[in-house]
Amino acid sequence: MKGFADFRKTKEYLVCVDSDGCAMDTMDVKHFECFGPCMVDEWELSEWREEILSRWNDINLYTMTRGINRFRGLALALSEINEKYKSIDGIEELRSWADTAPELSNSAIEAMLAVGASPIFAKALSWSKAVNRGIGALPLEAKQPFPLVGEALERAHSFADVAIVSSANLDAVLEEWQTHGLVGSVDVIMTQNDGSKAHCIRKLVELGYARDKVLMCGDAPGDLDAADKCGVYFYPILVGRERESWEEFIKVGAERLETACYGGDYADKVRREFYKNLGN
Repeated sequence: MKGFADFRKTKEYLVCVDSDGCAMDTMDVKHFECFGPCMVDEWELSEWREEILSRWNDINLYTMTRGINRFRGLALALSEINEKYKSIDGIEELRSWADTAPELSNSAIEAMLAVGASPIFAKALSWSKAVNRGIGALPLEAKQPFPLVGEALERAHSFADVAIVSSANLDAVLEEWQTHGLVGSVDVIMTQNDGSKAHCIRKLVELGYARDKVLMCGDAPGDLDAADKCGVYFYPILVGRERESWEEFIKVGAERLETACYGGDYADKVRREFYKNLGN
């Protein structure tokens, strides 16, 4: 498995796969145990802990912002906290950066701090590093792939280059995929340091893949949006029905992509199922 700079196209097809909540059953535990609690601690919000953590989970897990980049989620949550609970110094600067920056990562924040950015960026970096430490400390049994992911990756790799395209932290993704022996079916990894998911898919497509031979597998609206922005197909991993989704990919989705039958009725069907699953 390589980073983008070292990757070269080897097959006609490309299958991109998100990590948290799609391939790995890690999304809930990371938000329950790390993201939300670390925000409460960093901004001293314990007075409203229960309400704030509930809203954090709504933003990041249970609504159409599921899977949002960590810094966009932070800016959104802190904006609401600023309005409802406690004044958050620098929130406008953080929100503007989260809405417009081409890269949203720890290194991007460090670059901002090097040129004298608002102190809220130092707190955001401290929070993000605490989240990473918390995720790293989660027990192995809390970070498992969904059933049939290994088989699905092998099926995809039989005819396609396979890319991890994730907004998660690179080290965490590497640890999880390597621990569970999934990297043998992966050719390239692109995470938050490489830019948005749409940017990553676009860079991969530019290596010479026809857009109707590229598929993005994901569990969140951001994955669908990234696929649409790049003009490639989308395959949904439905929340609460992950095993069923991967089984259908193995039996139906991969075959349709490989035989140029993915578009039209089938692509429309899986998209409708995705919206229905999220209550839309």
